[in-house]
Amino acid sequence: MEEKNRAVLYLRLSKEDKDKLDKGDDSASIQNQRLLLTDYALQHDFQIMDVYSDDDESGLFDTRPGFERMMTDAKLGRFDVVIAKSQSRFSRNMEHIERYLHHDFPNLGIRFIGVVDGADTANTGNKKSRQINGLVNEWYCEDLSANIRSAFRAKMRDGQYLGSSCPYGYVKDLENHNHLIIDAYAADVVRQIYHLYLKGYGKAKIGRILTEKGIPIPTIYKREVLGINYHNSHELETTRSWSYQTVHNILNNEVYLGNTVQNKYNNLSYKDKKHIKQPRDRWIKVDGTHEAVIDAEMFRKVQERQRIRTKEVNSKGEASVFSGILFCADCKHAMVRMYERRGNHNFIGYCCKTYKTQGKKVCSSHAVYYEQLKKAVLYSIKEEARKILTPDDIEYLNQIKYISSIIKNHQSQLEYLDKEIKHKEAYKKKTYQNYMDELISKEEYKSYAGEFETDIHNLKERAEKLREEIREQDRLGLEYDEWMEKFKNYIDVDELTREMVLELIERIEVNEDGSISICYKFRNPMHGN
Repeated sequence: MEEKNRAVLYLRLSKEDKDKLDKGDDSASIQNQRLLLTDYALQHDFQIMDVYSDDDESGLFDTRPGFERMMTDAKLGRFDVVIAKSQSRFSRNMEHIERYLHHDFPNLGIRFIGVVDGADTANTGNKKSRQINGLVNEWYCEDLSANIRSAFRAKMRDGQYLGSSCPYGYVKDLENHNHLIIDAYAADVVRQIYHLYLKGYGKAKIGRILTEKGIPIPTIYKREVLGINYHNSHELETTRSWSYQTVHNILNNEVYLGNTVQNKYNNLSYKDKKHIKQPRDRWIKVDGTHEAVIDAEMFRKVQERQRIRTKEVNSKGEASVFSGILFCADCKHAMVRMYERRGNHNFIGYCCKTYKTQGKKVCSSHAVYYEQLKKAVLYSIKEEARKILTPDDIEYLNQIKYISSIIKNHQSQLEYLDKEIKHKEAYKKKTYQNYMDELISKEEYKSYAGEFETDIHNLKERAEKLREEIREQDRLGLEYDEWMEKFKNYIDVDELTREMVLELIERIEVNEDGSISICYKFRNPMHGN
């Protein structure tokens, strides 16, 4: 046998081909491609050195595992001929046709044969037809891509969820994979994140709290608990802790309101896998597509809190304590920082922005010194705490802490039961597969399946009882006065902090004489100071 008879087979099947196969045409299947090419090789006295296969890979790209391995072996001189069903199986990208068939392969002394379409680089007479076919194949991909994008956008406008994986807190409906349903455990974690943030915890701190509680990060939860083959391109193998960015994304995702927002990213073109972020006016948003995890008021408060927290700060962080919540009592505009006119021009307090920009004909200065303002606000907070919290109230709050510990214990038990249910269901499914593979008898299958079914039923009953107890404890825990809870830590504080202000105060208005009025978040009346 001559050396030039060393041949390899290249097989490829794309998702679009699979969609076609579902309609009854299996002519392009990997198995049938292999049979066709093997038969051709034997009839023409080629020795098959290897077979390279790419399943569910587009012909537009050359970053296919099988294709890349084949090209590596080509450069190592391990074969002389590549046989594919057609040129389009090899590639649908005209640029690649020119690079590989008309440049790299000739330089490597490799011949390409397309069995069905007659493409053969040993025949110089059909080069033009190969190039024309290359253009036709690329045009086909371009049209197909446009049609697919159009169909996807139509589905998005209809509110159908098209993501390959679900947002944390949701799973796909088994009866409709384009519809999201709540995953109880993860949704509860999402609610914890929102509650913690509104209590004044920063995003990094929330991440540390969740990590310390042993709550798995979304990537690990999807893989190890839900059993989903999920990969996050930004993930490190050692990542086990909740990050600032993960918490930030959850706090800003409208999916938790029951809305679907899609088309945020698009491919640069049908020939490029790079994702480009789309402007907001191109996003496709549909409200009320699934059950909400967070109510609209809580989501609004979180967005407002984030807006306030990101206000400008000075190098010492001092001016940030009141940023975003300090206003003129008369013109209602924000107060701005005020500096010494002489010396080092240090920051000393605030004055009305209208006065500073438009003069005293429009509004007066409403000047207030920073240190005096801090003392006044701290005094007001401590007075409110003393008026509200009696010894009985504090005892009641301790009871609430006890309820929280019960809930945490029940949740841990529930997590264990849910995992056991999944394990038993997996064993039951495996038993059925063993029966189908004739590894066990019908009687053995019925016996094993019956035991698993009984175990699953009992586990589900225990889990439901725990969920009912958690709901009952939650109901008791939510009955306490939220105002009292917010002030419990501020009876004896000596220093006013940004977190304290954000947790308790909606806005502060400065009167013309420098006195202030405070609007607390959990009481509407303005309190004069």
